[in-house]
Amino acid sequence: MNPRLLPVFMAVGLVLLGCTLALFTVSESQLAIRTEFGKIVGINYAPGLHAKWPWDAVTKFDRRILSQSYTGETFLTNDNRGLIVDFYVKWRVKDPSLFYTATGGREEQAGQRLAEIVKDGIKSVVAQRTLQQIVSAERAAVTGEMFSQASLNAGALGVELVDVRVQRIDLPDEVAARVYESMKQSFAKIASRLRAEGQSASAGIRATAERQRTEIVANAERDALRVRGEGDAIAAQTYARAYSKDAEFYAFYRSLQAYDRALGKDGDLLVVTPDGEFFKYFKDPTRRRP
Repeated sequence: MNPRLLPVFMAVGLVLLGCTLALFTVSESQLAIRTEFGKIVGINYAPGLHAKWPWDAVTKFDRRILSQSYTGETFLTNDNRGLIVDFYVKWRVKDPSLFYTATGGREEQAGQRLAEIVKDGIKSVVAQRTLQQIVSAERAAVTGEMFSQASLNAGALGVELVDVRVQRIDLPDEVAARVYESMKQSFAKIASRLRAEGQSASAGIRATAERQRTEIVANAERDALRVRGEGDAIAAQTYARAYSKDAEFYAFYRSLQAYDRALGKDGDLLVVTPDGEFFKYFKDPTRRRP
């Protein structure tokens, strides 16, 4: 190597080193703060290339939503029943300077402190309810109360809680069978009560229907008797008018009807005296009453 080129290479190296120490980049998925001997001197850097003093330090954070899951956490209910809860937390950095001051810019530490905050929120909600209330309550209502309590405390870390969700609620093995049996008996009592109420309502409906049926049948029979009576009265009046016009013809016609109903049927045996009034038209069809 030519000794005269060595100073040139050294100068170029120093320039590159100075650029490396004096320039930094921020991507679209990052947040960055600049500190000078531990003191924050720059925040809110837009994506791109930025300058700094060589002795300044740049700390970058992920600005995207981060997710962490936690399993097997135990909480006590108001009736001292242990619950095993699995949940997850979604969060992101909201205030870079506060996040750096509270956690030193370490996401692992932020996640641990955030988990404790969420656990305190879950513990507060679970401790105010019995096991039956937690099982029967709407999960959205319970989760909403957890989220509201945890969000207030998460702001002190410079982060924003995006979502807190309970994935699974389980019971320890030693109490699961007893709790399930208690719940089974409770639901059996509810079913018996509802069944008794249904039977009572059914009996009431049947009694009402039977009473209405009796009233309808009685009214129908009453109307039928009335109509039949009116018909008989009209028939009697008709017969009376016909009899008054020609009594002999009416007597003859009625006798023919009686003969038709009484005579000419196979197997019938009729015992009457031939001299009776019944056979008067057989003996003398032209006979007229005096």
